Amino acid sequence: MDGSSKEEEDSTFTNISLADDIDHSSRILYPRPKSLLPKMMNADMDAVDAENQVELEEKTRLINQVLELQHTLEDLSARVDAVKEENLKLKSENQVLGQYIENLMSASSVFQTTDTKSKRK
Repeated sequence: MDGSSKEEEDSTFTNISLADDIDHSSRILYPRPKSLLPKMMNADMDAVDAENQVELEEKTRLINQVLELQHTLEDLSARVDAVKEENLKLKSENQVLGQYIENLMSASSVFQTTDTKSKRK
């Protein structure tokens, strides 16, 4: 037993050499930062990418909304211009019709003013 126990101890100690200690020293001294850093950076980058994606989608939505509102404003402006033009045309027609009616009334005896006071006396 002493021999096998000694072999186990020797094999345990012989598997770890000074060269291995030097090679693994950085891993032993800094295992968490090196192993967590890429994961944290990936997680942070994923969060940033997700945040950037959300911001990009929001910007795209807002740009599309602004463009839609601009087109709506252009359509409304065109409609206002058409209504103004139609309004001017109708005012002109109303003036012509008003003048025509006024001329008809002045030519007709039915619409002539009568002096009621002079007829009573």
